[in-house]
Amino acid sequence: MKKNLIYLFALLLCGLSVNAQSKSGGGGFRIGGKVGANLNNLSGESLDDGFDFSYHAGLFAEVDFTKRLGIQPEVLWSQTSSKHATNIAAIYQTIPTDFKLNYLSIPVLLRYNIGNILTLNAGPQFSILMNKNENLLNNGKAAFASGDIAMVLGAQINLKMLRVYGRYNIGLNNINDFSDQQKWTSRQIQLGVGFKF
Repeated sequence: MKKNLIYLFALLLCGLSVNAQSKSGGGGFRIGGKVGANLNNLSGESLDDGFDFSYHAGLFAEVDFTKRLGIQPEVLWSQTSSKHATNIAAIYQTIPTDFKLNYLSIPVLLRYNIGNILTLNAGPQFSILMNKNENLLNNGKAAFASGDIAMVLGAQINLKMLRVYGRYNIGLNNINDFSDQQKWTSRQIQLGVGFKF
């Protein structure tokens, strides 16, 4: 399924490229790479409520249909790190004190360009959990759901080949996969730089 999503994203980029190149009136197509930092928080009972530091990296495309409007699909490897609270129920004792979750994240963002310098972004992000955290004990391997859906809001500064961006991602679904279903949700602040190829 993960490979199918990557193939689907590649086909989408090809189709959008052809469409953008065939349009006039300020449209354009650009691709590039990006890297940055995550300040992430998994909130809910049995989890520490603080923010933790991790990373993300990946590829992006900018498809402008007009001078103002376009879309920005991306494929990112994104890591979420957190820790469990000190006093937790017995069912959660299998979760290590510190843990890292690696996601394949696919945001599909609306682009609104304010002049040539500033772009506002908003849209959904679909994430697939790539590891069930090998450090978890057997009973804890199913602690986290296999996917997450989030809403993304952000802004990007465009400086020729360079992109500087910040965004806020808020998870919309429960990522707790334990049977008692305490509600766990994700929040993430991303800061980073991108380079247009």
